[in-house]
Amino acid sequence: MKKTFRVLSVLLAFLILISSNTVAFCSKEEDKSMTILFTHDLHDHFYPFDTAEENKLISKGGYARLSTAIKQEKEIDPELILVDAGDFSMGTLFQTIFKTSSPALRIMGALGYDVTTFGNHEFDFRAEGLADSLNAAKNSGDKLPQLVASNLSFPLNNNKKIAPSLEKLKNSMHNYGVKDYTVIERNGIKIGIFGLLGKDAESVTSLSGVLFDDAISKSKEIVNTLKNEEKVDLIVCLSHSGTWDKKSKSEDEFLAKKVPDIDVIVSGHTHTQLEEPIIVKNTIICSSGRYGENLGKLRITQNSNKRWDSQYYELKKIDDSLEIDHGVSQTIDSFRDIIQREYLDHFNMKFDDVLAHTPFNITELSMLGKLIGNSNVQAVKKAEGSDYEPIAVTIVPYAIIRDFFVEGDIKTSQVFNVSPLGIGLDKIPGYPLITVYLTGKELKITATVNASIPQPELYMSGLDYKVQYNKMISTKITDVYLGNQDGTKSKVEDDKLYRVITSLSSAQMLSVVKKKSFGLLSIIPKTKDGEPITNYNAQVIYDGDDEVKEWIALADYLKSFPQENNIPQIPEDYKEIQSKKDVYDDNNMLSEIKSPNNIKIVFYLVIALIIAFIAAIIKFFIKRKK
Repeated sequence: MKKTFRVLSVLLAFLILISSNTVAFCSKEEDKSMTILFTHDLHDHFYPFDTAEENKLISKGGYARLSTAIKQEKEIDPELILVDAGDFSMGTLFQTIFKTSSPALRIMGALGYDVTTFGNHEFDFRAEGLADSLNAAKNSGDKLPQLVASNLSFPLNNNKKIAPSLEKLKNSMHNYGVKDYTVIERNGIKIGIFGLLGKDAESVTSLSGVLFDDAISKSKEIVNTLKNEEKVDLIVCLSHSGTWDKKSKSEDEFLAKKVPDIDVIVSGHTHTQLEEPIIVKNTIICSSGRYGENLGKLRITQNSNKRWDSQYYELKKIDDSLEIDHGVSQTIDSFRDIIQREYLDHFNMKFDDVLAHTPFNITELSMLGKLIGNSNVQAVKKAEGSDYEPIAVTIVPYAIIRDFFVEGDIKTSQVFNVSPLGIGLDKIPGYPLITVYLTGKELKITATVNASIPQPELYMSGLDYKVQYNKMISTKITDVYLGNQDGTKSKVEDDKLYRVITSLSSAQMLSVVKKKSFGLLSIIPKTKDGEPITNYNAQVIYDGDDEVKEWIALADYLKSFPQENNIPQIPEDYKEIQSKKDVYDDNNMLSEIKSPNNIKIVFYLVIALIIAFIAAIIKFFIKRKK
């Protein structure tokens, strides 16, 4: 009997052990996990591209490789979601068929993207251009990603109606099926996804006419709906706002603090590449870099508090180690044929024509700035012929330079990538060059602003200046002069008008200086008669009936260089990093006080007021003590 009891006891203990392990296993199985693949700022980089790293050319990106990487991940986890945080278009020749063929959205559908959102560059062709693109995508019949745009709104005019172009965009969004948010269910998990466009991104969409509601307020509203009405398990925000090293400027970190119920933020706009996610309390912020160089992968698991923990994070490199998806490659080639017919034939150019050869890398902004500035001068001289009016300065904002040239042959498509943005009055992609006039004083202000920031934002061909750096407060421009064609220099006269050449978009940036400097500095682009420009389109430069496009000017300039083996060669002049300023330190107190600029005058006034205030307080207490 005792023996039987012992056997039963052992058997019971074994069953309890098996049962407890089974319960533990089931509990483990019930843990909710999700894989999120993500990209942002793809900018139409359909084909691979070369970059120079440590004196080596590295091939990166390419949607046919990206497709392979996505398929590999889906074999591991078929229930994953694939999302994008905006700026999927604008940046290569593929943007030239944005309105007619909408290649970006269609290729994203082919790659299996579930959801994407608008970035600021989707509005580059204004409201009407985006409307045409959405309709073209929908009418193609192709599989498309869901679009979410949570804080986009349409302003009313004086008649309390929206403008015709905005009405067209609104209708096209309805036709496409754009939503405030979407809910996807995978592996028993309900996922709420919404999309935002932040303040910095909004600041460059003014020509589109649309508005964007406050991201924080709108997020709180959407998150409340997702949690309490849709009853989702996971909330993902596709934010085209970005993160910055300077925390006060880092919009998505601020969003995470103010709307803590967001579980994951895929952060675009700033082209940031986060090797590890940023964790703000319970919110995970991730970024994969630009141009499809990486495929972001985030694996998360739900914890006991119903929030989500990051279990695995990786930026999977998209390079030549990945095989080509030939089906995607053929689709890309078919879009290239359309580009040739609809765009390049207009300029008698081919997609892969070799325009020049560079024996060295041109990867510094100032090197490209000089090249673009000189190309603009040549293009204007050619267009105006005997009516040419001398140009004092060409201004090239570094923000418009979107690519570089690496050692080797330079093809048509690469030249376009350097200056790809915008569209002209002719409805043909590519910003035209325009003429504006600035006073000598305004040229000095431009130089002052450029010299006062750690990373200058403008290349000003033809303008040289001396910069005095003083540790007390700010920089001071001491000499500004123009380079003449005969090699001599002449000092800039404050009241004289000088002809300046820049692109249509760049000229409008100049007038923002007053706002950025809190009214201390002002630049007002003018006509030849000295009147403030009210219509920049009237200042466009034409060669016959054709607008002088900035990227075509660069292409023609490259073709003008001396040839070797029938291929133009970039001269050694462009190998050196160009500087337009002569910098010197001067910590002498007397020189600091002499000839102060506006910024310093305000600084000194503030200091004087503070001293006066302190003196008054001291005087008050002395009297009180007596």
